[in-house]
Amino acid sequence: MWRRRLLTGMLVWLAATPASAFVAYVSNEKGNTVTVIDTTSWTVTKTIKVGQRPRGIEFSRDGKFVMVAVGDDDTIQVIDTKTQEIVDTLPSGPDPELFTQDAAGKTMYVANENDNTVTVIDLEKRARLGDIQVGVEPEGMTISPDGKILINTSETTNMAHFIDTTTRQIVANVLVDSRPRFAQFKRDGSELWISSEIGGTVSIIDPVKREVTGKITFEIPGLRNEAIQPVGIGMTKDGKTAFVALGPANRVAVVDANTYEVKDYLLVGQRVWQLAFSPDGSHLFSTNGISNDISIIDTARDEVIQSVQVGEQPWGVAVADTQ
Repeated sequence: MWRRRLLTGMLVWLAATPASAFVAYVSNEKGNTVTVIDTTSWTVTKTIKVGQRPRGIEFSRDGKFVMVAVGDDDTIQVIDTKTQEIVDTLPSGPDPELFTQDAAGKTMYVANENDNTVTVIDLEKRARLGDIQVGVEPEGMTISPDGKILINTSETTNMAHFIDTTTRQIVANVLVDSRPRFAQFKRDGSELWISSEIGGTVSIIDPVKREVTGKITFEIPGLRNEAIQPVGIGMTKDGKTAFVALGPANRVAVVDANTYEVKDYLLVGQRVWQLAFSPDGSHLFSTNGISNDISIIDTARDEVIQSVQVGEQPWGVAVADTQ
């Protein structure tokens, strides 16, 4: 009997432990901190004090830095991953929220919620190159796999703006459902997915025709439609499965990315916001803004295997290999 229990315990531990060592950085919007998590032990190793209202967070392409948008300080703070200290700031506009980088990690594009612009930053020179005027309350940011088109979503205008990265001009506007929050290309560039928080949908856009070709809706027994609010989106490397964070529904939807069928709803913490994969795609991390924790999903089994307490109102998460 004891051997069976020991074996069962070992299997549970192995399932919850990544095959490779990763580190996760979580921005805590109300706590004004970034939490650092060791994924081999699922423990918090450091809490970094940052500026006011940190939200969007990403690693630099070389993994040496973590960049976090601190909205109430109107800047992007840069954290050295070795010292885990703030070493620099980048010039954004008022209230930066989400941002994206080109594939080379040389240029950053920042959505500034309070002045309806996207700021373009030269990451090598740490210099502001200019601003692009977009719709009201810009938030979602992504760049096409070929680097030619930048996407920004505007929450109040309810549009996905297609921006030519060479000319920095808007070349198309696509109307989506109410309050678009997040934008994500499939890795092959064949589709663009836009989540609409109040509309309760994910719009599928053909990037060539620049028109909506389909919509994904969500139904959870026992929950009103108003409680189902799509925000963060994560797409597997093979493009077969998408995960959609559903806000106050406290679920992450598992979606067949080819048929658009919702296969499952995974119960996570309260008020799920953003999602991020481990580099090998084996785990998906969700930030849960009210329960002040993150949930970890085993993507092979579509199962929540762990939760870790972090700071106050976690919002964004970035995951990378241990340096």
